[in-house]
Amino acid sequence: MKRHSLLWTVLLLLAAVQLHAQTNSILVKAGDAQSLLNAIEQANQQNADPQARRVFIMIPDGVYDLGELSLTTIQGNNIALIGQSMEGTVIVNAPKVENEGIGKTATLLNRGTGTYVQDLTLKNALDYYHSGAAGRAVCWQDKGHRTIFKRVRMLSYQDTYYSHSEECQHYLEDSEIHGTVDFICGAGDVYFNRCLIVTEKRNADGTGRDVIVAPRTSRTPWGYVFNECTIRNDVSKFHYARGWHTLPRCTWMNTRLETPAKLEPTRFDPQGMRTVESLFYEYHTMDAQGRDITPASNVVTFTLNGETRAHETILPKEEVWRFGIEKIFPDWRPEKITQKLTKQAEKMWAKAGR
Repeated sequence: MKRHSLLWTVLLLLAAVQLHAQTNSILVKAGDAQSLLNAIEQANQQNADPQARRVFIMIPDGVYDLGELSLTTIQGNNIALIGQSMEGTVIVNAPKVENEGIGKTATLLNRGTGTYVQDLTLKNALDYYHSGAAGRAVCWQDKGHRTIFKRVRMLSYQDTYYSHSEECQHYLEDSEIHGTVDFICGAGDVYFNRCLIVTEKRNADGTGRDVIVAPRTSRTPWGYVFNECTIRNDVSKFHYARGWHTLPRCTWMNTRLETPAKLEPTRFDPQGMRTVESLFYEYHTMDAQGRDITPASNVVTFTLNGETRAHETILPKEEVWRFGIEKIFPDWRPEKITQKLTKQAEKMWAKAGR
């Protein structure tokens, strides 16, 4: 009997090892922040090689409170963070106000290539309204390449999403980003597909105005491209974008505005931060009912230190094709990768009984 019992135990262990080898996954203990940190470190070590097979970190619903810890780093390659649900799986940190800064506060910092994130919320809970002149609290700082988000919600105020690599390519689909000023910022070519953009109150009393995007495009041809996104705004007025430095690029196509009256008349902020150059475009903007409200023309005169540049921001219909995914990413099709990985994640959760 003991021999049979021992044999059965060995067979079970072999089956578990085989299952892990097939799925290459790490299951996090629900709501346990240290378990999550351990899983990320294990994946980093396991996938140090750029050609490493994808590893899945499976994160059940729960709140993973990192406290004051910032810059938790994903540095391995082909790592997937898979939450159980966008609203239920929450990774949050709360840096001290005195430590605020665009390069110091990120909930997660990515340095890997091929990172995939699905079905979770990232929240930076820095005390924004008591942070003084600036409250730079990043949810996701990306120094990697070819990151994909699927159904990811990011909750913060200033600098919520930061693409921090001059030549990067990233893709976000069916995701949600909240913020107040420059809350989608940085470099590289980033495509936002069917995302919800939510502008929060600029100041606690509702005064002030928001700016959604602050690009600093330098080595890539497209910058930030938004397609079929919705902008939700209830309080502060807002601009689509303002130039950060170098040659900022940003294009909004097929955008639905839930409150069109909140969009500032120039639509793009004419005052640059470090550059007067701004290649900003807009095509087929709609109201909440889906009616086209795009101006026939919108020439914006961008200014900085007395220097000016006038630029037509309405994109002609015959030029829209230039901003398709296949044009921006000719040798990378993230929307197809997303379909495959979404199905794979669903099967993995089903096997886990969740």
